[in-house]
Formats: sequence, structure tokens, C-alpha cells
Amino acid sequence: MESPDWAALAGLPLTAWTPRSQLSARVTAVPRARVPAIDIHNHLGRWLSDGEWMIDDVDALLSVMDNHNVETIVNLDGMWGDELEANLDRYDRAYPGRFLTFCQLDWALLANTDGERMLRESLDDSAERGARGLKVWKNLGLTVRDATGALVLPDDERVVRLLAHAGALGLSVLIHVADPQAFFEPLDEHNERLDELLHERDWWFGDTTRHPTFGRLLDALATLVIATPGTRYIGAHGGCAAEDLDRVESLLAAAPNFMIDIAGRLAELGRQPRRFRELIDRFPDRVLFGTDIYPITDEQYELHFRFLESDDEAFEYAPGSPIPPQGRWTVSALHLPDQHLAAIYRDNARRVLGL
Repeated sequence: MESPDWAALAGLPLTAWTPRSQLSARVTAVPRARVPAIDIHNHLGRWLSDGEWMIDDVDALLSVMDNHNVETIVNLDGMWGDELEANLDRYDRAYPGRFLTFCQLDWALLANTDGERMLRESLDDSAERGARGLKVWKNLGLTVRDATGALVLPDDERVVRLLAHAGALGLSVLIHVADPQAFFEPLDEHNERLDELLHERDWWFGDTTRHPTFGRLLDALATLVIATPGTRYIGAHGGCAAEDLDRVESLLAAAPNFMIDIAGRLAELGRQPRRFRELIDRFPDRVLFGTDIYPITDEQYELHFRFLESDDEAFEYAPGSPIPPQGRWTVSALHLPDQHLAAIYRDNARRVLGL
């Protein structure tokens, strides 16, 4: 072996450092969920895929679901009007019970003086067509502006009235407020998501002249949820603050109508498994299984089952990625008991969806 080039190594760029773990750790294969599962958070439509269907072959998707004991997938891409109708035809009506489609609202309509009325009518129409819930995305609070040019936050009185109306229609609301906390922090050598933000520069919201702070957005979510007790909420991505489970737990305690999903946050929840297990032990009826993996793969379902069911430690949450996309760390599993697994995989979702 040649002597190392110490000078070159000392100047190695962070993006070129891709260490390989030498840890010999247990690897538990969990190919199927222990009980039938409902994936409460996924994308099957055309919203995020440049106008093409996210899933080319629905029958092939059903085979993946059957192989992994996934009973139902919630499709968050219904949008509104004709696009909602197309999603309902392709999924819910063609395969009853296997897919449940949520609508969305075109919040840009608030730039009209009668935007609130238009959005209320859109909600009514979507519910009548068969939407099973409403997805609220992070653009509400970050980019949506009203007729005066003011930014519209989740605790805006118009939003409160509209989402109270969603609850009156029987629509549960899956809401994504803000984004990872690091996306709102200074973009410097201390930012733990710098790798990711260097590639996805539009995901940085740290300019406070353009965007609210992370704390302001999470406070707005709490105000909204508490102000609309008749609406059932699912806080996406670990309650929208997976790095701060004290904050999430406080809202769960204050608002019986608030639940959370684990979608897209294995990296965050898996680096604090004991803390997250404490939250689940306190609120086993308020945590939902979801993945936010699209297009859906066998590997990702098995990874999620391993996280929930095994007691494995220090494993990759993004196998095969030279640089983990959501932070340079590994995760450890929760090893949940059967009663928690039954609740998280299916029972809690059946309740919040009114099944």
C-alpha cells in the first residue's frame, strides 16, 4: 500500500468524502408489514411528474402492494376539477378499497378578491366528486399571496374558515407546513443539510425578507389546528418538525384532532429512535404509517418495515447513495410491539379516514 497523500486528504472537499462504514451490524430483512398497512402519504398522480402519471402500470403497483402487505395507498395528487376526476377514475373507482385520493386547493385563487368563496366552492365540488381528504402543501405560508400582495400563512383567518369547512365536509387534512429546519438556517459550514441544499437551491428558505421563519410557520400550524377542532389533521413528515419532537408532542397534547405521519422522515426519526419511541408510547393512536416514496419501490417499503419492526442499529436510510441525501448519519430501528404496529400501520389511518 502506498503512503497516503496527506496534503491532498487534508484538502479533500466535503462533497468528495464518501466514507464506508466498517461497523459489523445486524441486518434484519422485513419484506412484509406484520399487519396489513395503509400508506397514508404517497403520490400516484401527475402533480409532481411533469404531467405524466407517476405510476405507468397500476396492476404492477398492486402486485408490489400485495407482496408487501400494503392494503391501501392514499394518493395526495388529486388536485381539483378534471384532474381530481382523472385520478379518481384511474385509482379509486378502478380498484375500490386499494386507493384513496385526496384533493388539493388552488391557493393562488386568494389573489382574487373573492378567492375564499372560489376555494370554498372548489372544496364542495371535490367532496361531491369523491375526494377522501385534502392535502395542504408548504406553498401555503411560503409563496402564496393574496390580492394585496401579502403572504398567506396557515393561521390566516381565511385559511382557518376554509379548513374548518373541510372538516364539516368530512375531509381529513394532511398538511405539510415549512420544511426541514435546516432549510431555514443560514447557508454556511454549520448547516447539517448543506449537501442537499447545494443540489436543491430552491429548497433554502433562510432569507427572512422573503419567507417567514421556521418557528413562525410552526406556530401558525398550531394556531390553525387548535382553532378548528372539528377538522382532523395529519401533520406530514413527523408533524412538520421531526427534528423537534418536543414541539410536536406539545401540539399532540393540546389538540386531540392532530395526528402525524412518518413519511419522508426516516432520517430524522431514526437518529433519535428512543425519543420517537417515547412519543409513540404516549400517543400510540396518533401516529400513522406513510412513506412519501415515489415511484414506489420494494426496497423502500422493506426499509420502512425494518425501521418500525426490527431492533437493528446504525443502518443506512438511503442504501446505495454515496452521500446520504438528508444528512450524513445512519439510523436505528424502533422495534415496536405488536399493538403499536397494528395502530400505526392501519388502525389509526382507518379511524382518521373514516373507514
